[in-house]
Amino acid sequence: MLGSTHGTLTTDARRARVIACGEQPAPAAHGRPATDGDLDVSGRPLYAGVPDLDRFFRPESVAVVGASDTEGRPNAGITRQLLAWAERVGARLHPVHPTRASVFGTPCVPSVADLPEQVDLAVLLVSDPLPVIEQLTDTKVRFAVAFASGFAETGAAGAAAQARLTEAVQRSLQRSGPRSGLRLLGPNTNLNAFERFRDDLDGPAIALITQSGHQGRPVFTLQELGIRLSHWAPTGNEADLESADFLSYFAEQPEVGAIACYLEGLKDGRAFLLAADRAARRGVPVVAVKVGRTETGARTAASHTGKLTGADAVVDAAMRQYGVVRVDGLDELQDTAALLARARPPVAEGVAVYSISGGTGAHFSDLATRAGLRLPALSAAKQAELHQWIPHYLDVTNPIDNGGHPVGDRRGRRIIDAILADPAVGVLICPITGPFPPMSDRLARDLVDAAEQTDKLVCVVWGSPVGTEPAYRETLLGSSRVATFRTFANCITAVRAHLDHARFTASYRSPFDDAPRTPSPSFRKAQALMRPGSTLSEHAAKQLLRAYGIRVPREQLVTSAAAAVRAAGLVGYPVVMKASGARLAHKTELGLVKIGLTSASQVRDTYRELTDIARYEDVPLDGVLVCQLVEPGVEMVVGVTHDDLFGPTVTVGLGGVLVEVLRDTAVRVPPFGEEQARSMLGELRGRALLDGVRGRPPADLDALVEVVLRVQRMALELDAELSELDINPLVVLPRGQGAVALDALTTCR
Repeated sequence: MLGSTHGTLTTDARRARVIACGEQPAPAAHGRPATDGDLDVSGRPLYAGVPDLDRFFRPESVAVVGASDTEGRPNAGITRQLLAWAERVGARLHPVHPTRASVFGTPCVPSVADLPEQVDLAVLLVSDPLPVIEQLTDTKVRFAVAFASGFAETGAAGAAAQARLTEAVQRSLQRSGPRSGLRLLGPNTNLNAFERFRDDLDGPAIALITQSGHQGRPVFTLQELGIRLSHWAPTGNEADLESADFLSYFAEQPEVGAIACYLEGLKDGRAFLLAADRAARRGVPVVAVKVGRTETGARTAASHTGKLTGADAVVDAAMRQYGVVRVDGLDELQDTAALLARARPPVAEGVAVYSISGGTGAHFSDLATRAGLRLPALSAAKQAELHQWIPHYLDVTNPIDNGGHPVGDRRGRRIIDAILADPAVGVLICPITGPFPPMSDRLARDLVDAAEQTDKLVCVVWGSPVGTEPAYRETLLGSSRVATFRTFANCITAVRAHLDHARFTASYRSPFDDAPRTPSPSFRKAQALMRPGSTLSEHAAKQLLRAYGIRVPREQLVTSAAAAVRAAGLVGYPVVMKASGARLAHKTELGLVKIGLTSASQVRDTYRELTDIARYEDVPLDGVLVCQLVEPGVEMVVGVTHDDLFGPTVTVGLGGVLVEVLRDTAVRVPPFGEEQARSMLGELRGRALLDGVRGRPPADLDALVEVVLRVQRMALELDAELSELDINPLVVLPRGQGAVALDALTTCR
């Protein structure tokens, strides 16, 4: 992102210079915080510069190009809204139109060259913004907004037109520098940035980023429920300014408590991760709906915004890696963002469920436990305390059922205070499935009063479909300390996100700070093994693994039966023999792998058999491998693929044939550290196999993690040369015995 939008070298150009010339910024000690200009070993930026968007959101002067006051015309309505917005933010507005002397009583100039002053923001109400943008670059306008559609969202011709807009902006940045050059929002955007935000609300705010304006409406209307909104960035097609720019900017604003995003695609996956990293460093929660989980959704998103939606499993993993809370619905987006913006850090992770109905408590507790929330059983002493006010025949273990009547008098508040006083409880959730005055009114008031006196999170689910009851509209929504929801599911999603994000933030260390900045000693050796545009034979692929310190079996490549017999003696019986060639991706299916050979005669005969099969199948060989027979272990797969959005990705999962049958894998985007590598293993459904099952010993997890990290280093350093790597199977031996790569498939760019 920095290269393509700030007037410096593009990422590809940087990478080319690193590879061709060895150019690198002066590296510092491992673990130094990344700063602007730092590149990783593959030439990618390690730091997201924050664009100065202050003058976009609060300009001193604004030009409206194509302004109109002709009633019934779209431009007239937009101009009127911009006049009102400029007055609210204290900006001077200058209409621009070639044939009008004034617009809505404000003097009008014929062109941007005639503006009476240098303006901060130009709003373009024209069908073809390119000529105007080229004029603006000469007037030192800092920001422009293009509403026009018909660009990348429409196909190849529109994409070409959008590329011309991008090139015009980049020329401005190259000429004037990143602090003075023109930045563009749009095209295919709207007026959401210029909405009327309520200024009578207190507390941390939500900043909103959307690629479809209408999809941000549910979050915007949270203001009517008393939740503050500070900014709205409708990014549209992102010819220049993208979601990542606004994400970085919002993360730095002191009033922003959470950032809510509706994303149809990502312009630059790396830029998005750098921005998410900035938010994670500052502890600012990011909640996102990301379209494209299905083929239909991905296709529709592409037609709407013209951006890649990305392989969803990679998008999901990348967001989780940087603490972005991904939700599916707009209702989840608004509820989760609202809670994360306003909730204090949790003092404990235990959740207590308290209700006036045993059935309600049991139902909610089932859903919460299945979602991963921890409902600790209250201590015997705490249960005895609660039974002072709750009949003894009711269960108060957790969930806590009060039977109803105690909420109608002084007992209700005492019960709530007693639950909140339990040190294992960090969150109190009270589901109220429907209004039942006066009991529900008294309960709501007691919950609000108790929330004011505690540093713990108090949540209420108001289940009434009406939503006009005073207990809901006035008591609950009038409280800044109680988080109120309308559904069980949204409450559980938001509370889980709150606890997960707190845990994530407490242990977060930016992987970009520890990313390798200079090639390892393995790099030159490995680079010499790569063959552009081809697939390596198993023998060559294993040499690549050896270069990075990944253990492979003892083996020799031979080209005669006699040499095979000699190699077997050196390797040690029993041996495995395999045909080796660049076009042999699946040797077993062709009968080109033989296991457990124990004599010279078997080796001699097998050599002839393998070469005969290869000749019959017309598969060229570079020889036959005579390999050590490795003891059984847990078969895993570790691989590298290239994602169009994020670049190299690393995958680990159950190996052998299971990888194709079960597809039990976890993925991460480099760079990442040991903690993330171990977290990948925890995501596997077959994780128990590594711990030892049915009397088998635990596998060597440390060795497996080490392989994952070495593969990651390979992926970063060989990004320009490596298209795909598939180590399968990687046999993980019992604890303390390591891991051995039995086979590998490598495709070069």
